[in-house]
Amino acid sequence: MPKPMICLSAALRKYLELFRACFSRRQWKYFVTVLLGLIEHEGRHTLKGLLSSVWEKVSLSGLSRFLGRWPWSPEEVAQTWQADFRQEMAAAVQAEHRRQRAKRPKQRGRPKATLVTGYLVLDDSVQGKPKGRKMAGLGQHYSTTEKKVVSGHGLFTSLYLLLGRRCPLLPRLYRQKAVCEREGVPFQSKVDLAVAEIEAFMPVAKTHTHVLVDSWYHCRRVRRAADRRGWDASGGLKSNRWMRISTPAGGLEWVRLSDYAAGLRASDWVEATWPSQEGGHKVYVHTVRTWVRKLGPTLVLITRTSLDQPLAQVRYWGSTLVDADAQAVIDILALRWDIETLFEDYKDLLGSDHYQVMSATAIVRFWTLVSCLAYFLDKQRASLQAERPGEHITWGDARRAIQSEHQRNLLVWLADQFRSGVTAGQLYARLAA
Repeated sequence: MPKPMICLSAALRKYLELFRACFSRRQWKYFVTVLLGLIEHEGRHTLKGLLSSVWEKVSLSGLSRFLGRWPWSPEEVAQTWQADFRQEMAAAVQAEHRRQRAKRPKQRGRPKATLVTGYLVLDDSVQGKPKGRKMAGLGQHYSTTEKKVVSGHGLFTSLYLLLGRRCPLLPRLYRQKAVCEREGVPFQSKVDLAVAEIEAFMPVAKTHTHVLVDSWYHCRRVRRAADRRGWDASGGLKSNRWMRISTPAGGLEWVRLSDYAAGLRASDWVEATWPSQEGGHKVYVHTVRTWVRKLGPTLVLITRTSLDQPLAQVRYWGSTLVDADAQAVIDILALRWDIETLFEDYKDLLGSDHYQVMSATAIVRFWTLVSCLAYFLDKQRASLQAERPGEHITWGDARRAIQSEHQRNLLVWLADQFRSGVTAGQLYARLAA
C-alpha cells in the first residue's frame, strides 16, 4: 500500500527539514517523494516504481522535470548533509581526543599530540545500462563484477569514514574522452575527478585525513594533492611499478615490484591479520621502506594468503606511513572495502542503477538523492548500533526499521480516519487516486 507523507518517521521528517532551503515548495514535495519511495519500494527503483509506493499528488512528468529541468543544485544538497555530518561528529572527535589524553602516559617533556584520523576513500563503479542507447553519458566500461566491458555510466564518488561513521560525498558522472567529444562537454579523467575531490573536501575539524585508493588512482597527482593538504595516502600498487633497492655493492637500482617479490624467501614473510566483519583472516606480508617511481618515499607492502600462492596472485600496496608497522597499515588498507560495500548497497538496496532518465543532469541528480538517503541510513544505523551493542547493524537493517515505523504510523493514521467517520470505500478511493 502506498504511504502518505503523514506517515513519515520522526527521524526522517527531521532529516528532510535540513534541505528546505535547497528546494522551492513545489520541488520539496518531489524531493520527499523520491526519498520516501527509495525507502518503501521493494521493486525496481524506476520513477514509476517510486511513485507507486507514495500516496501524494505528484505526477510522473513532474518527477521527470524535477530531476532533469527544474533549477536546484546537487552540490548544495550534498553540502547540507556533509555539514550535518561535521556538526554531528564534532562532539565525538572532541571525546576521542579527551580519551587519548586520559590514556597518555605521564612523562617528562611535551606530551605527544592526540590524533583522530578520518579516511577519504575514492573509487568508481559501473552502472550497467545495456538497453539505454539514447541516454547521455553512455560509454563502454569494464565491470569488475561481470568481468567484461559493458555499456553503462561511470559513477565516481567518495566515502568519508570517521570513528565508525560513514558519510557518502557528492557522486559525479565520469565520461570517457570519446563520449565527451561526442556530447561536446569538457573531458575529466578519473584522476582529475579524484584530485578535484581531494582539493575541495572539507573534513571534520581537529582531525587528520588519510586518502585511500585502489591501484588505478595511486599516482603522482593524487599523492601530491594529498601531500599539499598535509594528508597521508595509501592504496594498491600495480605489479609493474618500479621501486628502488640497494645492491650488494652498495649502489642503488630500480626493480619491478613483481621481480622483487619473486626473489623473496619464505623467511622474508611474516604473519598478519587482514581485518573483516567475520573476524579477519591470516595473510603473509613483507614490507620495505623504499622510493617508488613517480610516487616518492613509500612503505611497500606485499601480501599473499599462503607462502605457496602463485606470484600472479600476490598483491602490492603502498603508503606514505613509512615508519608504521605492517599490521597498522593493513588495518588502514582494509577500510577501503567500505566503498565496495557502499556501491553494493547503492545498487542492491537503493537501486542506483535502476533509473530510466535520459539526461546527464537527471542521472547525477538521481545519484545525489540516493547518496542523500544513504547518509540518513547511516545515521539510523549508528542509532540502532548504540541500542544493540555487539550486533552488526547494516543500512538494510536501518531501512527495515524505518519501514516498520512507517507501517505503524500508517495504521495509526487509518485508525484516526475511521474514527473521524471516513469509510473504507472513501479511503480506498483516495489512496488509489
